[in-house]
Amino acid sequence: MKSEALVLVSYGNRGIVELPDGGQSVCSYRRSVGRPFCGDRLLVELTGEDTSLLVQIQERDNEFARANSRFQKQVIAANLDQVMIVIARKPPPSTDLVERYLVAVHSMGIRPAIVLNKCELPGDSSAGTASPLNRLDDYRGLGYEVLYTSCKGEPGTDTLIPVLNEKTSILVGQSGVGKSSLVNALLPDLELQTGALSRVTGKGTHTTTTTIMYSLACGGRLIDSPGVWEYGLWQMSRQELADGFIEFRPVAGQCKFNDCRHSGEPGCAIREAVEQGQILQWRYDSYLRLLDQNR
Repeated sequence: MKSEALVLVSYGNRGIVELPDGGQSVCSYRRSVGRPFCGDRLLVELTGEDTSLLVQIQERDNEFARANSRFQKQVIAANLDQVMIVIARKPPPSTDLVERYLVAVHSMGIRPAIVLNKCELPGDSSAGTASPLNRLDDYRGLGYEVLYTSCKGEPGTDTLIPVLNEKTSILVGQSGVGKSSLVNALLPDLELQTGALSRVTGKGTHTTTTTIMYSLACGGRLIDSPGVWEYGLWQMSRQELADGFIEFRPVAGQCKFNDCRHSGEPGCAIREAVEQGQILQWRYDSYLRLLDQNR
């Protein structure tokens, strides 16, 4: 008997999938079919009371990825509505961290949002103006949704509920920014859900090292991904990189040369927009740094 299924968590050559009736099954993967990721929609063959075999990976709406150690694209989740980029005052984000996330998310056709967690902590006077923590108003001015959360005081996590409602979202960010605390606050039945996963697999689930999908009370889905010390971009085209800076788009096609890198070439419409104040200088500087790293 065949059935549709949704991947909750994937471990090497098998994973845990949710069936249409809400039941869970350990699904074995066929090498000839491929390796699904968290969030993938599958067609499976039911082989036992709680076991199944992968038949087909359904077409994906999108993929979320990061670079591996060799700067290759490594997919970690699929079929997302939005990516919640979590930052905090401690540990402070590096200068271009948010830009790298935004470029990646835009290249994959997913909606990004920025979450400042641990907002109860006082601001660090030593953080320079280049810190993303001092750019939140600029991000909002560019049209990005910026949300404030705290797991130890006001405003709590209620600000996230209407944004997560009926959506499939992934939390991403550096290790230590409090993603696990957010998950615990948003999922009062977290132990129940992870316990169910453990019973299906017969072993514990390592929530800090594995990408896992949970069900939200509001009807949405929340994917928690392992924290990284520094999010890196894979090798991408200059066009993809430039498209990741949304304020470049209205003038990008007006450059004198079709292959303009926007890094000082004559007749560059983006550089002119920067000089006229239509594009923020710090955003353009960030683009140049990412362009240099992408060689």
